[in-house]
Amino acid sequence: MSDDRPRPADEPADKPYDERARELAAEAVAADPIELSGATQAGAGASVMRSSLLMGTGTVLSRLGGVLRGIALAAALGAGVVADAFTLGNTLPNVVYILIIGGALNAVFIPQLVRHMKDDADGGDGYADRLITVVGVVLLAVAVVAVLIAPWLVGLYATSRYTQDQFDLAVAFARLCLPQIFFYGVYTMLSQVLNSRGRFGAPMFAPLVNNAIAIATFVLFMVVAGPAAGADGSLEPSQVTLLGVGTTLGVAMQALVLVPILLRSGYRYRARFDWKGVGLRTAGGLAAWTIGLVLVNQLAYAVIVRLATSVNAVSQGAGDTPAGLTAYTNAHLMFILPHSVITVSLVAALLPRMSRAAHDGRRSDLAADVSSGMRSAASLIVPASIGLLVLGTQAGVLLFNYGQTSTQSAQVTGALAAVFALGLLPFTLYYVIQRAFYALERTRTAFWLTVVLNGLNLAIAVPLFVTLQAQRPSPGNLGLLAIGYVAAYWLTLVVAWVVLSRATGGLRTRETLAAIARMGLAGLAMLLVMGATLVLIAGRVPGSPKIAAILIIALVGSLGALTYLGAARLLRITEVTDVLAVLRRRLPGR
Repeated sequence: MSDDRPRPADEPADKPYDERARELAAEAVAADPIELSGATQAGAGASVMRSSLLMGTGTVLSRLGGVLRGIALAAALGAGVVADAFTLGNTLPNVVYILIIGGALNAVFIPQLVRHMKDDADGGDGYADRLITVVGVVLLAVAVVAVLIAPWLVGLYATSRYTQDQFDLAVAFARLCLPQIFFYGVYTMLSQVLNSRGRFGAPMFAPLVNNAIAIATFVLFMVVAGPAAGADGSLEPSQVTLLGVGTTLGVAMQALVLVPILLRSGYRYRARFDWKGVGLRTAGGLAAWTIGLVLVNQLAYAVIVRLATSVNAVSQGAGDTPAGLTAYTNAHLMFILPHSVITVSLVAALLPRMSRAAHDGRRSDLAADVSSGMRSAASLIVPASIGLLVLGTQAGVLLFNYGQTSTQSAQVTGALAAVFALGLLPFTLYYVIQRAFYALERTRTAFWLTVVLNGLNLAIAVPLFVTLQAQRPSPGNLGLLAIGYVAAYWLTLVVAWVVLSRATGGLRTRETLAAIARMGLAGLAMLLVMGATLVLIAGRVPGSPKIAAILIIALVGSLGALTYLGAARLLRITEVTDVLAVLRRRLPGR
């Protein structure tokens, strides 16, 4: 489902792991309830803000790198069965890692690492040694077993409509990519040890190394294999090896580049096998709800992947458009980008305040922070969702119409992203509410909300997709999977809102909804202007599909942005100007 994303413990199955790991690290550090006063408190606050900004910058760069990676993949392999087989094989390491230990590692062990750093006489070095050792041993064993049972893992996620050759291709990719499980764990542990010591820069830039190597691998593949490689639905063994080894090398280097930084921080790792009596069992017990939450996510994800891979596996005529799992993944990548750029950066600044308010029992202050976070994020997410809704098809062409990906396949990806855009607002609001549950340490609540979210997603998407796909197979049916995703977020948002409101004594619901309603009116004006403009210029823009997409996005997007800003001024939506001022201050040179 998504770009670079092992599947985190508390997010939908299509959220990238690199980004989520950094978010959780920031939360773990920010949540440490150390009481400070005077100048010390001011200095610490400034440090937290700098760290939050660094985390937000890392998220943005990671997402942009993920987009470039998706473009390179689309150019190299297109959007057909071969691309789906690679996407599936390269996704399985993420799935297995987060299912076995990644979710517990992020949600439970990392905060424990921060606590031991503060409380232990050795500054937490012994605990870090033992944690790295036990995680490394477990993940090495898991990686070996995963490679051995790769056919079974692929069988869980791949459609039953795959031919034997298509299934074998996915298994070949999986066997080359599954060793990534070990390196994901190494990256997580080293980056969190650095984060707990106030070193945020290196873990932020490390995923860029991964993306750069992956992009170079796809480019090298196009040079070596030629522009038509995989067009017949198969690859040479050497071509499969190039793609699998290259992408795995990227993950390995993402972890290894942290080693010299860790040495410079003063930490020296020493393998420790004395695991008893040092708190690891306690931390493991706390992870139970998180592990259950991950399992629920992965069960739902397996169903969605099987359905998405079935689209390209169905026998297609000469005029059919290739679009399946890879198109779904790239569409979600487009959908998540505004959230990553806007929401994650804004909420990062709120995390320390939310954590302190929850720790001190100041529920009304926590509710105020949640309301502020939702209103601030929504003020820019609303126009972003309108823009993607109207211009999704053109954006798909601009981003993915290269190499083996045809204009038609790129249009399907963009149109699918436009459907996802309908869920961008609830996705963002739910994200803010989730942060409040983390601050309150209500992991059980997070688990049950995940059950509701995934249950609704499957209950809506599966019957719609299966019924229509049986009657009339078409890549357009992928949109039904997106509709289930969108509807599930809207409905779960209502449930989560009510639960958190009761837990905090109220979320300033009337004030928050009134502000979002005004943003909705401004968004409606934006939608009307953009829609009318697009209808007027349809078919009249000269040039190739990509040139036309650029011109349409520039013209229609500019008019839409101006309309939203003008309507926001008229409706006195102060959050828009406030957020823009914050973002301007964060630009380089300011």
